[in-house]
Amino acid sequence: MTEAAVDTPFRAWWREQASAQRSEVARIPFAELDGWGFEPHGGNLVHASGKFFTVEGLRIEPDDGREARQPIIHQPEIGVLGILVKEFDGVVHCLMQAKMEPGNVNTVQLSPTVQATRSNYLRVHRGGRTRYLEHFWGAGRGRVLVDVLQSEQGAWFWHKRNRNMIVQVDGDVPVHEAFRWVALPELLALLHSDNLVNMDARTVLGCLPRELLPRQGRTGAFAAALRCSYETGADAGAARSWLLDVKSRGRWTTRLIPLNDTHGWIRKSDEISADDGSGFRIIAVRVRSRSREVPEWTQPLLAPRDEGLAAFLVRRAGGTLQVLVQARYEPGLLEHVELAPTVRTPPVTADEEVPYLKDVLSADHRNIRFDALLSEEGGRFHHALTRYQVIEVADGQTLEVGDNHRWMTIGQLMELVRHGHYLNIEARSLLACLHSLR
Repeated sequence: MTEAAVDTPFRAWWREQASAQRSEVARIPFAELDGWGFEPHGGNLVHASGKFFTVEGLRIEPDDGREARQPIIHQPEIGVLGILVKEFDGVVHCLMQAKMEPGNVNTVQLSPTVQATRSNYLRVHRGGRTRYLEHFWGAGRGRVLVDVLQSEQGAWFWHKRNRNMIVQVDGDVPVHEAFRWVALPELLALLHSDNLVNMDARTVLGCLPRELLPRQGRTGAFAAALRCSYETGADAGAARSWLLDVKSRGRWTTRLIPLNDTHGWIRKSDEISADDGSGFRIIAVRVRSRSREVPEWTQPLLAPRDEGLAAFLVRRAGGTLQVLVQARYEPGLLEHVELAPTVRTPPVTADEEVPYLKDVLSADHRNIRFDALLSEEGGRFHHALTRYQVIEVADGQTLEVGDNHRWMTIGQLMELVRHGHYLNIEARSLLACLHSLR
C-alpha cells in the first residue's frame, strides 16, 4: 500500500470505521456456548432455534473405493449477498459497508451492501434489521442486473448457496455511517490490498455484467491481450460440454452422517480436530461487538490450520489472454464439480496431487500480475486466509494440459458465471481480481 493510497477519502473513512467497530473475539470451551449444544443422539452441533447452521458429519465415497469422513457446516438457508450500484457523474459506484465478522483476521472488512443469511434478515437473533434489504427484496426493489445462486466452499460447506445480486438504483439512498459509495474502479483496485475486500464482496464482483465494467485504462501487450479476452468466446457451449464430460466421468457418493460417526476426528473440550492434526478444526468463540445486530453472542467456527493458495495461470495466445481452469471435485458442492483456479491448495484430500503447483511456486515475480492475501468468509471461518494470484506463463514455456484442465477466455468465464454451479467461489474471486487488471 502506498502513502498516496492511505490519504484517500476512502482510507480516512476506513480508518474511522475500523476504530469505531472495535470488538472482542475470544475462544471458549464448547460448554460455554449459549444456545448451542451437541445433540444427545448423533452429536451434531446445533442451535436451539433450529436455525442458523449445524455442524454435522460427511461421508465421502469416491469411485476408487476409498472412504473419507469429516465434519462439515450444513446451512440450508439461502442468504442474500447484494451490492447496490448507482451512477455519479457517469461513474458507477457501489454502496459498500464496513462489516465486522468474528472470523476475520482483522475483524472489519469491506462487505456488500447486504450480506445476510435468511435467519439474520428474519431476525431470529432478535437483533436489528438488515439495512437496505428493501432494495433487493419485493416489488419496490431497483433494477436487477445480476441475480444468481452461487456455491460456496465445497470442502467446508454442504450444498451451501447464496443469492448473488447487483441492483441499480436512480433515486436518493440515505447512507448510514458504516456504509459508503465507492467508485467501481477504486473498489476493484482495493482488491490488491491484503484482507480488505471480503469474500462475499468478491463473489458478487466476480459476477459483474460486462456493461458495468470500467473502461480499460492500462497500456502494454498484457493489457491489450486482457481486453481482447473479454471480447472473445462469449459462446461457451464447448466449455459447458467439457465440464459435463468431467462430471459424468466421476462417481462420487456423499451423504451427511452424525458428527459422532466421523471416525478419525476427536472432540475435545474446546475443539474438534483430526487425530493426525491435519485439515481444520471446529472451535467455539464468544463475540462482543458494538456494530452488529446483537452486541454479544457465541458460535462455532471452522478454523483451517494452513494458509490456502488459489492461482490462475494465464498465457497470451494469438493476442488474447487465456486462463487455465480446472474442473475440481469438492464433496460439499451440489453438483460435485465446478470450474476452479488452476491451482487450489490445500487439496480436498491429503494425498491429492496438485498439478501445476511447482509452476506457480517457482514463477518469476515479474510474471505475477496479481498477488494478495485475502480472507474467506469471516462469519463461519476463523482466520481462513488464501493467497490469490494471477501468474502469466513465461514466454516459451509450454504446459501439458490434462483432461481436467482447459484454457478459456475471460469472455467465456463471464458467460458461465451468469449461471450457478459453473465457477466455484475461488474462481469467482479470481475473476474479480482479473477485472482489477483492466
